[in-house]
Amino acid sequence: MADEANRAAFMEIQASMIELTGKLKQVQNQMRNKEGDKKRAFLTLEELRPLPEDTNTYKSIGRTFVLEPKAVLQAEQEQKLKDSEAAIVSLQTSKEYLEKQTAEVENNLRELLQQEPGIAQQIMSMSM
Repeated sequence: MADEANRAAFMEIQASMIELTGKLKQVQNQMRNKEGDKKRAFLTLEELRPLPEDTNTYKSIGRTFVLEPKAVLQAEQEQKLKDSEAAIVSLQTSKEYLEKQTAEVENNLRELLQQEPGIAQQIMSMSM
């Protein structure tokens, strides 16, 4: 009976570890994407700033380019930059939380293996 309980506990810990690892990878990918968006907005702003106000500027919409005033494009890029920074901060908080959860699950697994050393052999025999 204790073996079944330990096995069930291991399976539960393993499932939560797999879930947390997947969520952590997803958050890391989202952070990478937002970093790219932030960099693109920053570089675009750097190119727009030195241009005179009366310069014709175009905004890409799909395959079409639409004439927009420089001020509008600059405001859009500044907003994208701010939004990306806010999203990165939020994702960083999520990442830290998920890392803490992962560490907690790892500690639970260690405790289980220390309490019941024989379960490691059972787990190995289950995987073969």
